[in-house]
Amino acid sequence: MRKAEPAARIRPVRAADNEELGRIIREVMTEFGAVGEGYSIADPEVDAIFEAYPEPVAAYVVAEVGGRLVGGSGIGPLEGAGAGVCELRKMYLLPEARGLGLGRRLLEICLDAARERGYRMCYLETLAQMDRARKLYEDFGFRPLEAPLGDTGHFGCNRWYALPL
Repeated sequence: MRKAEPAARIRPVRAADNEELGRIIREVMTEFGAVGEGYSIADPEVDAIFEAYPEPVAAYVVAEVGGRLVGGSGIGPLEGAGAGVCELRKMYLLPEARGLGLGRRLLEICLDAARERGYRMCYLETLAQMDRARKLYEDFGFRPLEAPLGDTGHFGCNRWYALPL
């Protein structure tokens, strides 16, 4: 008999989530060797996710399992790319939350939020070693790009994707 999965839910980010989200982002980025300059771990928003995703141009949602924060994801305008392009940002899940379908749910919610806000394309940056994440993006129709878009400052990223909305 299979053990029952704990209750999982997705909800909008709250200011009270900032500290725990910062810890989660740092833990996951470190797991994948994405530490230091050129990676999103160095972004000031890591410690202020709630404030960094203002309505109506942005949105951030978190995942909880058994009432405990286990990750999140957001969309916001892509700096230097024009009004119609958003970026999928800060999509991270702790190891114990992977394989529960939460990544798929987070991505669906973020893409719906991007469409609702009138974005025509969603861009993302990631790393070659994030195999499972890249497969998820490709399953949703994201296509690889040869070079980065916009001005994220994440020169450590080595894989770029875009999806027409």
